[in-house]
Amino acid sequence: MKEPQSLGKGPSLGWQWKAITPIVGVLLLGLIAFQAVVVALDIPSGHWILIVAAAGAVAICFVTLSALLVLIERPLEELKKIIGRVREGDLSARVKFAVRNDDVGQLGRQFNEMIQELAENRGEIERLHQFEMARAEHLATIGELAAGLAHEIRNPLAGIAGVVEVMGRELPKESSSRTVLPEVQNEIQHIQMILSDLLAYARPRPPEFHPADLNATVEQAVFLARQQVRTKPIEITLAPEKGLPRISHDPVQIQQVVLNLLLNGIQAVQNQGKIEVALRQGGEWAVIRIRDSGKGIPHDSLAKIFKPFFTTRKEGTGLGLPLAKGIVESHNGKIEVTSDTGQGAQFEVWLPMLREEK
Repeated sequence: MKEPQSLGKGPSLGWQWKAITPIVGVLLLGLIAFQAVVVALDIPSGHWILIVAAAGAVAICFVTLSALLVLIERPLEELKKIIGRVREGDLSARVKFAVRNDDVGQLGRQFNEMIQELAENRGEIERLHQFEMARAEHLATIGELAAGLAHEIRNPLAGIAGVVEVMGRELPKESSSRTVLPEVQNEIQHIQMILSDLLAYARPRPPEFHPADLNATVEQAVFLARQQVRTKPIEITLAPEKGLPRISHDPVQIQQVVLNLLLNGIQAVQNQGKIEVALRQGGEWAVIRIRDSGKGIPHDSLAKIFKPFFTTRKEGTGLGLPLAKGIVESHNGKIEVTSDTGQGAQFEVWLPMLREEK
């Protein structure tokens, strides 16, 4: 990219010469023209007074204009120098002609106020940047710690699961302890699911992009979700976008996102209900919309649902939606949610049609 030329650099006449040169030139031309007219027309000496007076009036006008030019040109030169300093990053620079009590001074004051606001905004941006860097480092440390703990917990948990299975085979059929074993196994599976989600959130797999049919990706997720509701009065419909071109994405990860949202919708529909899945093309985006007729999300929870470990369900891990958001953002996309209590919820996953290489 071509760098913009700096202001106030290179050979240039000073403001004094710019103001005086045109006046001197006009006066010299006027004297020459005056002498030529006198000689050519043979003007009587009595009329020379009027001619001299007219020439004097013209000279006074030019002097006045030169004074105005000086009053304007000097602030312009100063302004050019200050703009050059600001462009180089010096936001402490200020114009001095702001003390004048005229329009030029008002312009200078407004310019100084603008530079002051820029300095304050840059300070705030730097502060926020440092805060975000510290937060990112803190989250990375927590992620490493969580991943390490998950690995340490999974090994003994697998041992516990094996012991419980052996106990279930060796206990007599009439033993009252056998009734507890299914509950223990369910809790072990629940812990294993939490650990798997925690590992996926702490160390996400980078997406493997390649052009694929997004309709087919979503259809596979819908097929898997329908297997979960075969014995329930919940209908899942799919409306594909027929004109949608092949989009560069990771089908496994996007399928995981859609399936997660569908399972959330299934759990939100307490009895009979419906979940609608539709795709559409909106400009440079492909949009996947998932709408359920469930109980909805409370308004005070909408801002928290993408935070890790926040859940409104007893059996939830609170990591499904943060994982889904992370996957969508790794695709340079975004995920949006709208909901009202008792009116169901709607999630929209926006994926770019063209992926920018990083």
